[in-house]
Amino acid sequence: MGIPRLFHRVFSTNWVNAKTQTIDLVGIDFIKRWEGFESKPYKDTGGVPTIGYGTTYYPNGQRVTMEDPPVSLFRAETYLRINLKNYIRAVNSFTRDDLTQNQFNALVSFCYNVGEKAFKKSTLLRLINEDPNHEGIVKQFLRWSYDEGKWIKGLNNRRKDEVRLYQS
Repeated sequence: MGIPRLFHRVFSTNWVNAKTQTIDLVGIDFIKRWEGFESKPYKDTGGVPTIGYGTTYYPNGQRVTMEDPPVSLFRAETYLRINLKNYIRAVNSFTRDDLTQNQFNALVSFCYNVGEKAFKKSTLLRLINEDPNHEGIVKQFLRWSYDEGKWIKGLNNRRKDEVRLYQS
């Protein structure tokens, strides 16, 4: 008779994280504080046009350009919340399902800042999936204090703060 189709789909899928988490207000405020609000387009430390709270792509997929009009605080927060869905999904997809809320918040912040592809390939992710309290995690967060090969004090401070949030 075989395995019913529903069970086959569920059990044949290689899920790392069967539990779905989301970022909370602590995590959103953390990201907003570190990204800062800029109503007009600006270039980030890597030279990427950015607006609002670190938005580099609008929710419609269009890249931010230096010619774009300013955004309101409300619109910037809307963009942030819409774009966060991708990073929440990525952290849920790539991590184990026993993370604390603050660990999850810190990883969404990290992923939002470095990008989904970089997060997926990172040693940080590998260590977290081995053991969320692995002794090498702090070092791996701090390795991401560079942009275009240049050490950035602000990124280093953000990583230290992400470590504090992750460990709290």
